[in-house]
Amino acid sequence: MSKAFVAGTGMTAFGTFPERTGRDMFAEAGLAALDDAGVGPEDIDEVFYGNFVGTLAENQGHQGPLAAEALGTTAPSRRVESACASSGIAIRDAVRAVRTGEADVVVAGGMERMSNMGTAGATDGLARAADDLFEIRSGVTFPAAYALMARAYFDEFGGGPEDLAHIAVKNHDNALVNDHAHLQEEVTVDDVLESPEIAAPLTLYDACPISDGAAALVLLSPSYAEEHGLDSGVAITGSGHGGDTMALQDRQSLATAPATRDAAEEAYDDAGIDPDDVGLVEVHDCFTIAEVLALEGLGLYSYGEAIGSARRGETRRDGDLPVNLSGGLKAKGHPVGATGAAQVAAVRNLLTGTHPRADAVDDDVTVGLAHNAGGTVASAAVHVLEVTR
Repeated sequence: MSKAFVAGTGMTAFGTFPERTGRDMFAEAGLAALDDAGVGPEDIDEVFYGNFVGTLAENQGHQGPLAAEALGTTAPSRRVESACASSGIAIRDAVRAVRTGEADVVVAGGMERMSNMGTAGATDGLARAADDLFEIRSGVTFPAAYALMARAYFDEFGGGPEDLAHIAVKNHDNALVNDHAHLQEEVTVDDVLESPEIAAPLTLYDACPISDGAAALVLLSPSYAEEHGLDSGVAITGSGHGGDTMALQDRQSLATAPATRDAAEEAYDDAGIDPDDVGLVEVHDCFTIAEVLALEGLGLYSYGEAIGSARRGETRRDGDLPVNLSGGLKAKGHPVGATGAAQVAAVRNLLTGTHPRADAVDDDVTVGLAHNAGGTVASAAVHVLEVTR
């Protein structure tokens, strides 16, 4: 097992900032991460930058060098695109660079700005993570796609909209003290169930908001961290990447997420742990049903069991397995290219006690998990983080 220390984290507030540029937001997040890590731009060996719709929203291709320039470096850099899993995969690439010895100091993160596109424009841009030939041209949007997955889950395993509503309530509650969160507002189960229907059985409060924002991490090799006295005490010890068909019609089941399962199994094996070792988790809950699919794909629940987890209190912050203490995509927000990095940053900060919800983490918790999914989980990245001292 080879480690990549998460020496620093940084992120902007998530919200609606149409007047800001992507490079400005990434500079804020990246420079904060460098400062947190105690390294400077001159120390950076590589930059891995996650972004999905920047060619549309920013009218800008070739974004890697711009991301590096925003951090004050001309180090080798590249944009990584995997829809909503863009910065999760960017982190995986960064971990590999550290592990192979190609780099000692790497910045990995991402940014998305979508509010300037308007709701219709952002919806159109996000739809490009689906299969154009078989889904986009037929008018399928992501609310509709996840509604199909929710219906399939209910048909196969049971559960209903009220179970999903409890997930929304939980994640909104977690976000109340997170100053970086897009939606710092309390909701009730009735609020969720009575909010406007966007694609049956999903309502408005089952969906994450359209968000702008950036997040970044500084990863260090163990030798560099030791030599410079920068051991943060938390490292990425496992990394996994899974895939599935793009079009829902080509899948054997819409009620499970094989890409998540495969990524998790790879990450667990890489870290030398089992699901039972995980004490907290940040999962990709772009819609409430996505949290259910993630928890089961990660092996944290048996198939058909996660649907009632929030209602039973098991995944609340005082439960046995706190899930999305940051507020998740549902309430923290979902600036697509930044989400994977924000999840890993949240897990690191929860394990180090520097996150506003760290008081919900038991003292004996030493392992956290971050799960980032692309599209309708056609791609997934899973990272295991462990306390190392």
